[in-house]
Amino acid sequence: MTAGSGRAARRPARVRPYSLTGGRTRSGHVLLVETFVASLEPADGPVDGPLDPAPNTPGARMLPEIRAIIELCRRMRSVAEVSAMLKIPLGVVRVLLSDLADQGKIRVYGTGRGPGQPDRALLERVLVGLRRL
Repeated sequence: MTAGSGRAARRPARVRPYSLTGGRTRSGHVLLVETFVASLEPADGPVDGPLDPAPNTPGARMLPEIRAIIELCRRMRSVAEVSAMLKIPLGVVRVLLSDLADQGKIRVYGTGRGPGQPDRALLERVLVGLRRL
């Protein structure tokens, strides 16, 4: 065994993003990158549905990624912010957020866009977020 192979064997397994969604790539909600979402409840307790291997059973636990999304969304965030801050691909975040919205864990607020030009406050918020990265 070489020195490099020992380190690789001890490295924790990395979960493929698509496994978080069960291979699903589509969501039931229209979640644009600028769509705002916010948590409706704290990130403790079980999550129901396909994200939890044993839904509605005592001791069922929330996936760490789901817990992180709910915790991060205690403050209103855009879908793009959630993806960037948690370093989870945008498509995966959309599916996870959609599932959480279906379960009543988060609320989808929309984009803040009306007819005409984009909202100035939204553009300023995106600019501030980009500068933080």
